[in-house]
Amino acid sequence: MASTVIRASKPAHGAVWSTVPAAAFPPQGRWYWSRTTKEPLTDRMFSSGQVEDLGEKSRKRYNFKNFFGVSRNAALAKTDIEQRLLNMNTAGDTRWPHIIAHADMDAFYASVEQLDNPELRGKPVLVGPRSQRGVVLTASYEARPFGCGSAMSIAEAMRRCPHAVIVPPRFERYTKVSARIMRVFDNFSPRVEPLSLDEAFIDMSGAEDLFGPPAAMGRRIKDAVREATGLNVTIGLASTKHVAKIASALHKPDGLTVVEHAETRAWLAPLAVKRIWGVGPKMEARLHALGLKTIGDLARSDPRTLALQLGQHGTHLHDLANGRDPQQVESSRREWSIGSERTLEQDVSTPEQIEVHLRRAADRVSARLRNKRLHARGVRVKLKTTSFQLHSRQARLDPATELGEVLFRASRNLAAQMIRFGPFRLVGLAAFDLAAVEADTQLDLFAEPPRQNRLETTLDKLNSRFGRDTLKRARDLERNGTVMGTAPTLDFRSSLPPDEEPASDRSLEGEDPGWD
Repeated sequence: MASTVIRASKPAHGAVWSTVPAAAFPPQGRWYWSRTTKEPLTDRMFSSGQVEDLGEKSRKRYNFKNFFGVSRNAALAKTDIEQRLLNMNTAGDTRWPHIIAHADMDAFYASVEQLDNPELRGKPVLVGPRSQRGVVLTASYEARPFGCGSAMSIAEAMRRCPHAVIVPPRFERYTKVSARIMRVFDNFSPRVEPLSLDEAFIDMSGAEDLFGPPAAMGRRIKDAVREATGLNVTIGLASTKHVAKIASALHKPDGLTVVEHAETRAWLAPLAVKRIWGVGPKMEARLHALGLKTIGDLARSDPRTLALQLGQHGTHLHDLANGRDPQQVESSRREWSIGSERTLEQDVSTPEQIEVHLRRAADRVSARLRNKRLHARGVRVKLKTTSFQLHSRQARLDPATELGEVLFRASRNLAAQMIRFGPFRLVGLAAFDLAAVEADTQLDLFAEPPRQNRLETTLDKLNSRFGRDTLKRARDLERNGTVMGTAPTLDFRSSLPPDEEPASDRSLEGEDPGWD
């Protein structure tokens, strides 16, 4: 059987660990005690015994002795402990090479609003600005049968579902709930890779002895999230990140899909190529032009031909279609891009109008770069027309920079190349190919910093202390002294490499921005 689809079951507690004195166990490494299952577990729970990778700080996260005081005698009193230790260290070769879970919250923003406001439950909810020119950030599952979805204009969504309830977003609340969800994931594995507020990979490799087979793992995660937050999460489990993500997308909401390692290629084969992570509408059209409509078609194709037609990306897609994905779950992920975009209250068509919004986006992106001690080697501009057509251009930056002035000048030139497609309803800017600012590239503390750097650093401090946009550039103001009308700004970060296309445009729901 290629896959297993399981719906939610009754709630169950997640695992909580407490350190047990080393003398209580044989000297195979560091051991832990599960408060919930009353079972011992080894460092193998933490990715094949590499406990050194955790560091002392991470180990302390799992030390809950002060809360419930598991003692050496309590551990030794477990009558079947020796047999369990033997089983955990003599497992056969039938286990998957890796067990990766992809967790995706269901209509996250809308679900939080329905959780907090019982009157919204069972009703179609659109999270987004009340402005008719705004876009839907998330549509509840009650609204989706009417054709409403994320990134759709509020006006169009209300036309399709006139009785829908529009709820302004509360990002601070979503961030707090997300933190609670990530803490639940941390209880199952120290290797958790957040993709956004509502999505994460969890490396469950080596955890079979504690949680059972993959299907049982998925149920435990789902139940723990529901108990901690009252929200549903869809889980996909597979031996690679790519397949796990596809699996979670196929059975929403509140689904659980397990793809057996040995059946990965057969399971992928009938699916459309657009299901591959990184294949957007443009790449899908190119693959169709080559006669490749399913993942099976892509898997059976000649990799040399794909490389000639699509370059290195073609080779990568061929590997994914055959179930090969070397990517590991990374607790600390590289950010590929940081950006800011806004839907405008009034269309813009002239360079001067567009530059006002590019300037503000550049300032905000540069402030975030400096806050994270990053600089960018590239900048990308995104413009959306009144007919919802997306246009983007990008350029390399040499040397790399974290200055808003440099980002703005480059983005202004890129926007000029697209001005003929206007008028535009959305303007966005992103800095990509990010890298940490190395020590040898930082300014001398005793040297006089360049004027632009000093100016932007001062703006950062003032806006951080007194609130965003405390100081504004004069050119950002209209004659009446108010900022040109915009819908709420969406700041985002992306861990998707810039040469890949996301499978769908869900940027406004918290996924990758999808500008390519």
